[in-house]
Amino acid sequence: MRRTASRGFAAAGAGLRFAFGTLSVLPVRVRRWDRPTAGRAMLCAPLVGAVLGLLAAVLGGGLRQLHGGPLLAAVACVGALAALTRGLHLDGLADVADGLGSNKPPAAALAVMKASDIGPFGVLVLLLVLLTQVAALAQAFSGGLWSGCLGVLLAAVAGRLALLRGCLAGTPPARPDGLGATVAGTVAPGPALSAALFWACALGAAGWAAGGPRLALGALLALICGPVCAALLLGHCVRRFGGITGDVLGAMVETSGTAALVLWTLFAAA
Repeated sequence: MRRTASRGFAAAGAGLRFAFGTLSVLPVRVRRWDRPTAGRAMLCAPLVGAVLGLLAAVLGGGLRQLHGGPLLAAVACVGALAALTRGLHLDGLADVADGLGSNKPPAAALAVMKASDIGPFGVLVLLLVLLTQVAALAQAFSGGLWSGCLGVLLAAVAGRLALLRGCLAGTPPARPDGLGATVAGTVAPGPALSAALFWACALGAAGWAAGGPRLALGALLALICGPVCAALLLGHCVRRFGGITGDVLGAMVETSGTAALVLWTLFAAA
């Protein structure tokens, strides 16, 4: 019994290290790269989002309290999230935009995505997404300190919840190697649903505490809207590329977080 429990804790710890080591700049050493560990890591991804979102919210909220203004607070939050991930997901978003915009066959489109440079489609999409995030967060901070801080947290968690869908069992990899191949199809539907319900309850309660039933509803709808938009992108990418890559997962994170933030702003600024 003790040995089984010890193995379970060790496996959970390995998954947690994998999640923080690959999805953030936090100094965590990844010791196991096998697919079962990758599956546990993806289930921990929303927790990584919550930690990064809290760190960004502290920075942005502090500036807001020091009368830095909603716009400066929003820029600080978006910049902090990018820095805390080394721009990993933004890079994936730009690469996917270039791959889809190239209108080339799957193999050639994947080659475009793998190239180190960023094309015009990537630049355009990156610019529009960052502007949308800053504008939405600035509006949320205009509605109050807590609505802005909770918006950052919602965006960060919603973005990582999309990874559960992206790595769900049955989702194929587009390449035989790389991060996408390691995590594709590693998340079972049951644990994914349980994780989603947990974060919906936690952030719904945070919304209630921040502003009553209206903000609780806004938080829940944001957590639904974001991953749904990311799932639509996933379906298109699977049809175009034949499966997922690490870039596709990064694009899903940014799509989900941005969509969740826009919807949240409609409630927070009302």
